[in-house]
Amino acid sequence: MSVTGQGSQGDGMEPYGSDDEESAAVLRTVGKVIKMWREQKGLTQAELGAAIGYSEEQVSSVERGRRAPKAQFLEAADQVLGAGGMIAGLTKDVEEARYPKKVRDLAKLEGEAVEICAYDNSVVNGLLQTEDYLRAVFGSRRPAFSEDEVERLVAARLARQGIIDGQQMIPALSFVHDEATLRRRVGGRMVLRQQLERLLEIGQMRNVEMQVLPMDREDNAGLGGPFHLLRLKEGITVGHNEVQRTSRLVSEPKEIQILELRYGVIRAQALPPRESLAFIEKVLGET
Repeated sequence: MSVTGQGSQGDGMEPYGSDDEESAAVLRTVGKVIKMWREQKGLTQAELGAAIGYSEEQVSSVERGRRAPKAQFLEAADQVLGAGGMIAGLTKDVEEARYPKKVRDLAKLEGEAVEICAYDNSVVNGLLQTEDYLRAVFGSRRPAFSEDEVERLVAARLARQGIIDGQQMIPALSFVHDEATLRRRVGGRMVLRQQLERLLEIGQMRNVEMQVLPMDREDNAGLGGPFHLLRLKEGITVGHNEVQRTSRLVSEPKEIQILELRYGVIRAQALPPRESLAFIEKVLGET
């Protein structure tokens, strides 16, 4: 999804780019539902806007599917129009439509996976990041994200973490972190400490294997960068890597074979799970 970042923070609206047809269709449908209820109530766009605290132009943009309304807009409109939850109930659909398309595609694959394997050598894996840590990660990007973009990306990443914290927990999760990810003070000392505590907490889960690849290892098969392997229910394995501004899904069998081989070597080079948790505890004590 292309994001313009032109909206003012806190106005209850989100700017929307038109290059994502799936999201565009969702927002057009939401706009039609609001328009239908407004006309049934006999209100103009200006009157509805005045009643819920928004301008006529903002209401018009929502009804035309050009802006994604935030939850407070939908809830206020639902109450004023007496929609009985029909409008407020669209909040989740709008939230998902606001996420970048590459994030939605990845989240869908993660939801279909029976196993996720991940290697990271720069920052802690996104599925494991605390909110403060991930805000610091997004806040460090240059050129800087707008406030709207940061909020959108934060919401999207937290939603993806439902596979760990929610009811749709993946049966098997394997994470290997380069030691550098544990020592890089993203967001400052306290943010990093909370992040390390989060890793220790998740590392205790029965379906999670957490490993650390120490920097004193002479061999490191992961120097080429971070990547994921997602084993799907159908028996298919898909790879994913993200470098700079490029997010790439990998499905070609020969490339998957290379990534699987590489991940196996990385796991062999890393500390075993129990020793890895002890290593994280040691780093926490030094932080």
